[in-house]
Amino acid sequence: MGRGLMKLPGIRPVLALASALVLLQAMTIIMQAKWLAQAITAMFEGSSVTEQYPVLLLFLAAFAARYAISYWLQLVTSQYAERTGTDLRRQLVEQWFRLGPRFAKTEGTGHLVTLAREGIAQYITYLELFIPRMLGMGFIPIVLLLYVFKLDVMSGVILMLTLPILITFLILVGLAAQRKIDGQFRSYKALANHFVDTLRGLETLKTLGQSERHAQTIIQVSQRYRKATMSTLRMAFLSSFALDFFTMLSVASVAVGLGLRLTEGHMLLGPALTVLILAPEYFLPVRMVGADYHATLDGKEAGEAIHRMIERGKQAAREQKQAYDQVILHTERENKPSATMKIHLADSQRSAVQQKQLTQEDKPPTYDGLWSKTSRLALTDLQVRHEEGAPPSLTDVTFQVSGTSKVGIIGASGAGKSTLIDVLAGFQLPTSGRMVVDGRPISPNMLKSWRSQTALIPQHPYIFSGSLADNIRLYRPEASNVELAEAIRAAGLSSLVSLLPHGMDERIGSGGRQLSGGQEQRVALARALLGARPMLLLDEPTAHLDVETEYELKQTMLPLFEDKLVFLATHRLHWMPHMDWIIVMEAGTVAETGTHAQLMARQGVYYQMIQAQMEAV
Repeated sequence: MGRGLMKLPGIRPVLALASALVLLQAMTIIMQAKWLAQAITAMFEGSSVTEQYPVLLLFLAAFAARYAISYWLQLVTSQYAERTGTDLRRQLVEQWFRLGPRFAKTEGTGHLVTLAREGIAQYITYLELFIPRMLGMGFIPIVLLLYVFKLDVMSGVILMLTLPILITFLILVGLAAQRKIDGQFRSYKALANHFVDTLRGLETLKTLGQSERHAQTIIQVSQRYRKATMSTLRMAFLSSFALDFFTMLSVASVAVGLGLRLTEGHMLLGPALTVLILAPEYFLPVRMVGADYHATLDGKEAGEAIHRMIERGKQAAREQKQAYDQVILHTERENKPSATMKIHLADSQRSAVQQKQLTQEDKPPTYDGLWSKTSRLALTDLQVRHEEGAPPSLTDVTFQVSGTSKVGIIGASGAGKSTLIDVLAGFQLPTSGRMVVDGRPISPNMLKSWRSQTALIPQHPYIFSGSLADNIRLYRPEASNVELAEAIRAAGLSSLVSLLPHGMDERIGSGGRQLSGGQEQRVALARALLGARPMLLLDEPTAHLDVETEYELKQTMLPLFEDKLVFLATHRLHWMPHMDWIIVMEAGTVAETGTHAQLMARQGVYYQMIQAQMEAV
């Protein structure tokens, strides 16, 4: 069994119970062979069938007990596999949220959805088959071999020598099949991602007249997957035939040896018949492992991919906790009072009565999990590295914002704007540095609360297959129709709703009405408004829109930014004069900060970007 299997929660009690059941099953196999051979031998020597009824009833009881134990064993492993699969699916989704949208983009949405649905189902099948088969191969041949040695040493030697040959062949075939299934899994991943991407861009392909050309690409991807699958099946069929062939030769060798000794009078019929009945049972567990090995390879591969993703999320959580601990230690060192400070602290204790007279407005703000007009966010020496050994995407990012304001994040493509938005949204874990709210570093335990305050509007908002109302109610499913209508009006969707046959209940997304890029952005904006979250994060929200649509959407969005903390990452500079504060990113670090007027007067990086864009126009 693999090390990964032994790390599964609750696996050891299941293995202990399953092992006991397998041993009982081995005993019932011996009993049914013994009593069947005894009845046949007695009838061969002249006994009547009626005289053998007691022995035959014992044989039937052993036969029934064997398959009752087999059913119990399958039930135990199936229930455990189902529980494990459900728990893994939950952990997998949790780690996706921990790793954030950038991880989903890298892996491919189609692959992740397929892994969570079909991959988990395949892994459940793998556990259901693998656990009883491997335990059966580990215990049943040993118990049967010991009993055969008791009856006939020569037959025991033949069985003992032939089984390792069969297992060696099974290992060689398994290694070859593993290479085949690895190729099939890569083809399956490509097919899943390609299928989802095709569904998303179907309307665009049709509009551009490229649907027929793209159909050839779909055929090519499908053919690669078909060839990989057929190659794997071919290997499975050939290995099953070879296993049956070698098993037949081994049983035939035992039968020939028993027949020669029977004819020479060196052996009795009863023990010989018992050994002959047990010989196929001796090889049966190995044959079943070989037959089911190919059926479970998909599940094994999917399980390894699932565990890698879960471990990746846990590793990210550990790294974040280490970074947080370092921040706490750094903060404690900075705040450690000196001897002079201790005198001042003693004086401040004597004036405790005076401190109580301070009003609530004079007290420094405290983080209670909700962003307010008195809150303050500070990033200090923040660094983000997506892969170990790779250059950092963000380096020494330092700035602070407070209250409700509009903050523009500007920079060329690859400057780190999207990564910074992911960090601010709580989706990207900083490798090092400090992210502090009201003097308190954001801990891993605070991330869920932090994310619940933010609404993210990406460049391409995801439109779910459902009604327009359901899509807008994403953050607040319990919102009333009155609140929904107000959000639709504020986002400028009223004209669209008036044209829809079913109004707010019109089906959009996959299988429904297709929306334009501007309409999708308005749906995302209505989501954020209905969610009534104090922080709004926009990542290139108008980069793919034409100029007319962008300016129309801009007039709708700017009034809605009031009384919120807004971070707008874009390379469209015409938004910047409307921002209260501008952060200029260059090569993953903060080049300069300030208002539009301050940055223009400074004539630095921002001024050069303005000039370059004006020259381009």
